[in-house]
Amino acid sequence: MEKSKVYFTNLRAKPGENLLQKLEKLIRAAGIETIDFNKKFTAIKIHFGEPGNLAYLRPNYAKVVADVVKSLGGKVFLTDCNTLYVGRRKDALEHMDAAYENGYNPFTTGCQVIIADGLKGSDETLVPINGEFVKEAKIGTAIMDADIIISLNHFKGHEEAGFGGAIKNLGMGSGSRAGKMEMHSDGKPSVSARKCQSCGKCIKICAHSAISFVDKKAQIDHSKCVGCGRCIAMCAFDAIKPDYTVSTRSFNCKMAEYAYAVVKDRPSFHISLVVDVSPYCDCHAENDLPIIPDVGMFASFDPVAIDMACADMAMKQPVIPGSALTEDSKGDHFTHMHPTTNWKECLEHAAKIGIGSLEYELIEL
Repeated sequence: MEKSKVYFTNLRAKPGENLLQKLEKLIRAAGIETIDFNKKFTAIKIHFGEPGNLAYLRPNYAKVVADVVKSLGGKVFLTDCNTLYVGRRKDALEHMDAAYENGYNPFTTGCQVIIADGLKGSDETLVPINGEFVKEAKIGTAIMDADIIISLNHFKGHEEAGFGGAIKNLGMGSGSRAGKMEMHSDGKPSVSARKCQSCGKCIKICAHSAISFVDKKAQIDHSKCVGCGRCIAMCAFDAIKPDYTVSTRSFNCKMAEYAYAVVKDRPSFHISLVVDVSPYCDCHAENDLPIIPDVGMFASFDPVAIDMACADMAMKQPVIPGSALTEDSKGDHFTHMHPTTNWKECLEHAAKIGIGSLEYELIEL
């Protein structure tokens, strides 16, 4: 079987060629022009960064990708789904405010920003995949409405996945709030009586009559609850929380299966920047010192291969002194940084279900 091609360019910039020009050269060399973009809706899936975090990708990179897609006739937009946790990206209004604050707006990127799962994180498309862990993925509707998906990934450490790259950006990032709960949890949500304002919206949204008022506070009957998570999306007071109990294998495999739901049956292309490799996700409202030096930019049609190539290249780098990663780390920086994680399980499962290949050919420009 032929190895997947992953294209790479370093971050050296000489007079006459800047990094943005190198990025355009990279994605064209990797074959983005072979996709038929003509009048096709094209979603660039990206993480806009939680305000306060400065490690997220600069919007300049997104503009390069958007401009290339537009030059090829595509109708392009930037997108992400709302978060499950309480922050400034948990509903579409705050999410767009956060995106604009971090520089992601039509004036800087040349295209619109759309929050894929809608105002409250409940606009989802159910994608049947009949996976080992997920039977029906809950994906943000705007992402599933697109004809083509491009993942623009900031490769960095992650406290639950080991690292975040293409698979995490596509899988976890494209899930609606209910989809995120499914990936994060093997259990069912519960209500905080202290936070409950007795508005009754969760009762109205529940299709299984699992929620009722007890002493004027909502309460979930777990014998009736199916764990769909729609009540979480509906609650405006963050009173309903998932049970975050989940095995590492279950989490990784669910994330891979959600990524499969996003890329199956349509063209996809993947770009990863191994820069500002912070130890934690860009969902944090802060970013720690990078744990390794900047590496470069990668592009591929294969999301598994690009993640594998980024991980291999990252693990060859020395540890930055004074960072959260201790200087005696040898080999697998991400497992050393987050010992309870197992990022290999995710990529192995992704390869098993046919998203891509762990074997790759690195082509350096």
